[in-house]
Amino acid sequence: AMLRPFQDLALPLGTDRLGRDVLAGLIHGARTSLAVGFAAAAASLLVGAIIGTAAGFAGGLIDEILMRITDAFQTVPGFLLALAMISVAGPSLPMVVLAIALGAWPGPARVARAEVLSLRERDFVAAARTMGMHSLEIAYREILPNALPPVLALSSVIVAAAILIEAALSFLGLGDPNRVTWGGMLAEGRTVLRSAPSLSIFPGIALVLAVLAVYLVGEGTV
Repeated sequence: AMLRPFQDLALPLGTDRLGRDVLAGLIHGARTSLAVGFAAAAASLLVGAIIGTAAGFAGGLIDEILMRITDAFQTVPGFLLALAMISVAGPSLPMVVLAIALGAWPGPARVARAEVLSLRERDFVAAARTMGMHSLEIAYREILPNALPPVLALSSVIVAAAILIEAALSFLGLGDPNRVTWGGMLAEGRTVLRSAPSLSIFPGIALVLAVLAVYLVGEGTV
């Protein structure tokens, strides 16, 4: 236990208070963080695209109701919403994903709505109406695929934010207790910060590199 970094080639980053390999913990924590990030981003993009398309294509009262609901979710910070939901429902990986997605979908919904508003008067939409296609079929088969690229551009930002929120929840003890997480490693390292600062430094560096990598990959693909 508490083996310092770079003293043993078999344990290059040392061990924690229970003798567990820090490098192995970082690798398992990466799996958890990336799984949460991608799952939360996929869920929020799906919900946001569906709601934004419905609001933009329907217009009128439906648009007004859906946008007011979007405003209500957007006024609450995503971390506070996730914190409240996890505190009530209990910590588990699916619940963490759901809680993060619940605070992240308004952004994609607004972008999707703006794109749909500019697309619904195009000639191909008028042609689809002339062919007798149902309104829902026009919205989700003809318009939504053309509105998706700007929505998908938000994915890197949502993944990065989800990784940070999951780490913050785990740091506060609200992450999945059955999973190794970088936030949990930070919380554990905090108790021995003076004697073994590396237990907090390595998970912190991993978080910074993961968020930066996701953001740069997103910028490169866009």
